[in-house]
Amino acid sequence: MRKFLPSLIITLLTCLWIASNGQAAEQELTLEERNLERLHLYQKIEALTNIPWYYIAAVDTYERGVRRALRDRPREEGFISIFYSPNQWAGPLNPNLDDQDPLSISMFGGIGLDGNGDGIADRMNDEDILYTFANHLEQYGFSSEDFRIALWDYYQREQSVTIISGHARLYEKYGHLDLHDHAFPLPLRSNYSYRSTWGDRRGWGGRRIHEGTDIFAGYQVPVRSTAFGIVEIKGWNIYGGWRVGIRDLDNIYHYYAHLSGFEKGIEEGAIVEPGQIIGYVGSSGYGKPGTQGKFPPHLHYGMYRDNGFIEWSFDPFPSLKNWERQGFQKLRSGN
Repeated sequence: MRKFLPSLIITLLTCLWIASNGQAAEQELTLEERNLERLHLYQKIEALTNIPWYYIAAVDTYERGVRRALRDRPREEGFISIFYSPNQWAGPLNPNLDDQDPLSISMFGGIGLDGNGDGIADRMNDEDILYTFANHLEQYGFSSEDFRIALWDYYQREQSVTIISGHARLYEKYGHLDLHDHAFPLPLRSNYSYRSTWGDRRGWGGRRIHEGTDIFAGYQVPVRSTAFGIVEIKGWNIYGGWRVGIRDLDNIYHYYAHLSGFEKGIEEGAIVEPGQIIGYVGSSGYGKPGTQGKFPPHLHYGMYRDNGFIEWSFDPFPSLKNWERQGFQKLRSGN
């Protein structure tokens, strides 16, 4: 027995070392490497269900953004972010909320399925998670309209359907997941200035706070998209004048206001890229459509995060400084 104990301890320590190093290796993967792993999983599930991989990727990307926004939702353990509660997975009447038996899960009204053929429906297994959601989509069909109906049935929220559908269009167009580059909203060689103005008081139209950063520049300086995204809204706003709203793959809504006009081709539903011109600096707003000149020309830039239930503004100043710094680094390197 004494000879057996040291070898048992060594074995246990070795297993712990392997497990800890495996977790560390996963954490050390670059974003590009993680995206390659995700794409492989999406395409594997597509082969099993015929659901286009970009539909599956769009849902997972949306859920990843929701996980980052909700404090009460745990971080994903693997590569996939789609979240199922124990009640959803195992069934609301299941006495064992950790149930992994596909048969008993089904008997108790749960939705958890075995996606990798090991006979286990594991709520934390990436393939089981993806296969379960793809199975939900498969019941409705394979067209874009079928996809929207399936999303509505699951989320019961039109905003969620719109965001996920936009993600799917982006992935379908570009054919890969590495769409997280950013650009400063004005050309870096233009004459502009800005400071942190988020939260400042505003008086026109009633007491309110300033939900963005003002970047002052001359009339007609080009305004650029800061991210890959979908144009959600374009037109007149009583406060923002001529404005554009763009949704990115982090579920963040980018708001560009007080424009003098829009770039040709920028319409609701259009796909845009970082650095693409969407409009021009102006002084529109604070009145009926067409009102101009009530303040110096500038771009009001705002960012709003969606958590699957509501949307709220947050300070864009740190992001702007980061994108500006990265932009100048690229200019200096000649890229």
